[in-house]
Amino acid sequence: MEYKIIGTTMPLLQLTLKRGEVIKSQAGAMKWMDSSVEMKTSMDGGVGGFLKRKFMGESGFLNYFEALNDGDRIAFGHTFPGHIIPVQVDKQSLVCQKRSFLCSTNDVNVEIVFQKKIGTGFFGGEGFIMQELKGSGMAFIEIDGECVELQLKAGESIKVDTGAVGMYESSVTMNIEMIKGFSNILFGGEGLFLTTLTGPGKVWLQTMPIQNMAGELFAFLPDKSK
Repeated sequence: MEYKIIGTTMPLLQLTLKRGEVIKSQAGAMKWMDSSVEMKTSMDGGVGGFLKRKFMGESGFLNYFEALNDGDRIAFGHTFPGHIIPVQVDKQSLVCQKRSFLCSTNDVNVEIVFQKKIGTGFFGGEGFIMQELKGSGMAFIEIDGECVELQLKAGESIKVDTGAVGMYESSVTMNIEMIKGFSNILFGGEGLFLTTLTGPGKVWLQTMPIQNMAGELFAFLPDKSK
């Protein structure tokens, strides 16, 4: 498989496949494909997998695309302004925000993961329920806004807005902590909680979480009550 990412803020992912290669994607992600590519829709993981994906707010089905000829092409589009990040899934699994999975080779498994820390569970919002990519293959992830990649050393920690956590290696630990200081909480504009990511491992941060963008746009919508 060869891939090419076309565009910047609303990118398109174009894949060129060998005969017999299979790509799976979230429902609605495909934008165009050669007529010789065969598409099938399935409940990956059976009823359990269907329910997990519905719980994450996604379609319960995945689409599978098989190349019947060498050189068959298929393209997938980003659903909001941001970037498509190619990642190699191997021994180290990857944890990413729910709804960020775009597509992957067939040997990558997408599972739901609940953050185990009590603080994360009660206060994590978007960070509580996430996706975990396991297996061995190539995956493509949607990141909101720009993408910042950081490599954390063992014991090294950073504090970030919860929505800014795009993806991280499973060796990284994540927890939600309350902001200290009364004035910080009232006037800091960062909310009540921040996410702490502790290494070792790589993290991918996103600069404009879709929920933040929606909040900014909401102020400009017409007031229907008037």
